[in-house]
Amino acid sequence: MKKLFIAAFMFVSIFGTKVMADIKMGIILGFTGPIESLTPAMAASAELAFKEASDSGSLLGGKKIEPVRADSTCVDSAAATAAAEGLISGGVAAIMGADCSGVTGAIASNVAVPNGVVMISPSATSPGLTTLDDNGFFFRTAPSDARGGQILADVTKDRKVKSVAITYTNNDYGKGLADVYKAAAEGHGIKVTAVTAHEDGKADYSSEVATLASAGGDAMVVIGYLDQGGKGMIQAALDSGAFDKFVLSDGMIGQSLVDAFGKGLSKSFGTMPGSTGKGAGVFAEVAKAGGIDSSGPYTGESYDAAALIVLAMQAGNSADRSSIAKNVMDVANAPGTKIYPGELKKGLDLLAKGKKINYEGATGVTFTSVGEAEGSFLEQEIKGGKFKTKKQR
Repeated sequence: MKKLFIAAFMFVSIFGTKVMADIKMGIILGFTGPIESLTPAMAASAELAFKEASDSGSLLGGKKIEPVRADSTCVDSAAATAAAEGLISGGVAAIMGADCSGVTGAIASNVAVPNGVVMISPSATSPGLTTLDDNGFFFRTAPSDARGGQILADVTKDRKVKSVAITYTNNDYGKGLADVYKAAAEGHGIKVTAVTAHEDGKADYSSEVATLASAGGDAMVVIGYLDQGGKGMIQAALDSGAFDKFVLSDGMIGQSLVDAFGKGLSKSFGTMPGSTGKGAGVFAEVAKAGGIDSSGPYTGESYDAAALIVLAMQAGNSADRSSIAKNVMDVANAPGTKIYPGELKKGLDLLAKGKKINYEGATGVTFTSVGEAEGSFLEQEIKGGKFKTKKQR
């Protein structure tokens, strides 16, 4: 009888552990590399959404999420795919990430899609990802550079810049955005004097800046990364006096750049995806309460990517990978009750009752037919030693 009781107890314990086991969720971002100063807030924002869902008690009858971080490096596709393989072999249900376009495409094509694992990137913006053969497993809460380049050119025109020299980081993100920006700028009548690539990881960029300077221009457009070559290009331009006005892509927007150059950036401006709508204000408060600075690029998009994953799980009443994929679009778009940051319990409870939701989130999420955000952009300028939003575009 005693043995029977012990066996029964062990069965109940094992069964209970299995039922209530944590759901592992991958977060893959460039914790090292050219955007490493941005990723801590991005990761923390995603983990905030996962924690909110876990603490609600409403996720799949009380399930908890265990976030598992991995390093994409942003630039090393081999390292990124190896890191993603580790996440998937570890049993993650889905992946929030990756970040930079090149590694994101590599992970999606070589790891996530073949294994049927949903990826929702908060920041991969290359237009090439729009036509990725993803079998419905890849989404992004950041809008494509096909729109971002146009917006950056619009801002350049509105600020009465007549001529520009363009430098871009030599990868998918840099080349794609540079091409879009150049065409849009020229469409506005802005003279593009030169377009040159730069490689990340160099100690000196004086020769690249000299090439651009010889072509002239009212401003240097820097499409790159604030912790790597883009920063080096600005340093060389300021040191030589070649340019004192910089047009900055989203990968260049971050406090570390202002901290490095101070008043040297006083004439500069740029754009990044974002919103000034209701959701953005709500997220700022939710993030602040969680000890997160939400002012940097892609924090809201990271929260939204994580939130969409948990809501898609609830919509399908399953943490099964294929079920998540089938339900992302349904929770992202109308019709349904609008759900904002801090309201994940409300969304989870409605879904549990079979109700429809329309996740607005921090960034006013609306997905196109291929699962990428239509998106809006924030015009950025430097005031009082910080990047500030002038207006939404």
